[in-house]
Amino acid sequence: MKAATKNKSTSKDLVLGLGVTGLSVARYLRRNDRDATFVDSRNDPPGIDELGDVWPDADVILGKTTLPRGVSRIIVSPGVADSDKLLKAARKKKLEVVSDIEIFAREAEAPFVAITGSNGKSTVTTLLYHMCHADGRRVLAGGNLGEPALDLLDEDTPDVYVLELSSFQLQRTQSLPAEVAVLLNVSADHLDWHTDEAEYRQSKYRVYREARAAVINRADDAAVESAKDIEKIISFGLDAPAEGQYGIREDDGVDYLARGEILLIATTDVAIVGSHNQANALAALAAGELLGLKMPAMLQVLSEFPGLAHRMQFVARKGAVDYINDSKATNVAAAVASINSIKGNVVLVAGGDGKGGDFTDLATALEGKLRAAVLIGKDAEKIAKAIDTVLPVYFARDMDDAVGQAAAYAESDDTVLLAPACASLDQYQNYGARGDAFCSAVEALLR
Repeated sequence: MKAATKNKSTSKDLVLGLGVTGLSVARYLRRNDRDATFVDSRNDPPGIDELGDVWPDADVILGKTTLPRGVSRIIVSPGVADSDKLLKAARKKKLEVVSDIEIFAREAEAPFVAITGSNGKSTVTTLLYHMCHADGRRVLAGGNLGEPALDLLDEDTPDVYVLELSSFQLQRTQSLPAEVAVLLNVSADHLDWHTDEAEYRQSKYRVYREARAAVINRADDAAVESAKDIEKIISFGLDAPAEGQYGIREDDGVDYLARGEILLIATTDVAIVGSHNQANALAALAAGELLGLKMPAMLQVLSEFPGLAHRMQFVARKGAVDYINDSKATNVAAAVASINSIKGNVVLVAGGDGKGGDFTDLATALEGKLRAAVLIGKDAEKIAKAIDTVLPVYFARDMDDAVGQAAAYAESDDTVLLAPACASLDQYQNYGARGDAFCSAVEALLR
């Protein structure tokens, strides 16, 4: 463990927003003997009790977000939007506003990989972590997934860090000299946080700005343009790849992940399912190559890693019907990818908080393969209007009701798919709780 800095800082930080990130910032500041005030607009925010354990005499302001005096820097949790009035006041006073990732990037003593995208970033982060481990590298992973980035700095320095980064974190990060930057895909999301879609997209593309090497989705022209000045670039896609690039090649009726003309592994031998996960696997291979990982170690991981919970997770098969939990499909593009990866007809369970998104593409994906849609949550009616050309559509009170209805509508060899196309916070603590509710409801059918 690293020793805390002994010299008390004369400057004062303001930590805006508690929760997981805010607590990690508190631990970091405490280790480094910094002075801080903690502010949250909620009267009883998550993490407030834990803050007392980390920092017993912490200066805490709850229930309002006014800017106190004597602050030199604002460290903001990802959930706090830039429109927050405290941040507006801070900018007027020209105070530094940073993310935890900005602080991590300044202090990390080992190279790091920065992975972002509208969908798939958790899967790729986890794949690359296991690939590094299989190749004998000392590796730590975190950021938007798992352990917060600043907590990683309190562990022994690894050979490499692997970070999943959100658009919120990237927007507030001034310098990000990643050893490898990976952008998987960009589709409209988080429009309830960002000013508009253009701002959201730019926050994703900035991952390349200071990177030493890049993995790009060659189908994304804006990504290609954003990374054009980086010397080392490897692309991935689901088409046939050029020499030195990653993609899909067919040989004797079998599809393979390929590097140029070299066939690497049959798609049927990749443990994670779905064409979108084939793209994720290709991106992980490209990032691993840029890190110097050995191919056999990476392919071993692809043949064994079953995927993360709530991401195209097979739950059960009952009455010749498969039940799949993709609760992490929290936006339309992710739900479309889920639907497209299913062969045969689908009974879709969807709904929640659409975050201002447009559900038109959902209707296109469902055309010709929808058996029925069972909708829940805040934006159920909005989804119903978007897919009214691919009826039938039904409404459910809760997840138990939704799964019960879906089971009744499903026919032999159909798939009941939870792909909400929405956030979960209107009904659940998070997408994991929603996925757990789906799994529990499915398990109840088996009794």
